[in-house]
Amino acid sequence: MALSRACDPPADARGRGAPAVFLDKDGTLLHDVPYNVDPARLRLRADAGPALALLRRNGYRLVLVSNQAGVALGRFDEAALPPLWRALGEALAPWGVALDGVYYCPHHPKGCVPAYTRHCDCRKPAPGLLQRAALELGLDLARSWFIGDILDDVEAGRRAGCRTVLLDVGSETEWISTPMRHPDHVVASLTEAAFTLLADEALRVAPEGVAEQPQWTG
Repeated sequence: MALSRACDPPADARGRGAPAVFLDKDGTLLHDVPYNVDPARLRLRADAGPALALLRRNGYRLVLVSNQAGVALGRFDEAALPPLWRALGEALAPWGVALDGVYYCPHHPKGCVPAYTRHCDCRKPAPGLLQRAALELGLDLARSWFIGDILDDVEAGRRAGCRTVLLDVGSETEWISTPMRHPDHVVASLTEAAFTLLADEALRVAPEGVAEQPQWTG
């Protein structure tokens, strides 16, 4: 599994490889516990394992993309993050799911830790983490998707050239409408997100719009 934090990656990473599904962490893959770095408090959404397994079986790489502003804000040290990523991997293992990469941004423009206090190109809604992942993992952003629970996730995905799914679970509180913040689909669960993007993809490639439906075996 690739683990990276990134700023200023090269701008063009499209058309070079495999499709991926980028996933936000808090509120999307996990129940949101603000600034949590305690592996014991990590809780997957109930359908996370089966939904990711379905995406994996259909040929998608799986990449976590997360803002970790708690580092810049002094809530926790960056060294606290690797155990959390390991715990997440262990939580997904029963479904045969392994993340292909974890990419995170530890910065915040209004932080209190000088080394991490800055404007950057990796903090969502900037697309830097997705672009870096595409370059390092050999991904095709134009064939990829971003699933997230707020419009910053949608904007990051669209700015990177991906299609997007908004997981509407009540996390978004600032519905600022701009063209880059319009998701391709809005769903209520990760299961629905997986089936929706697979059906969308099938319609794009099937002759005369006849698509084979994805099969749920979770």
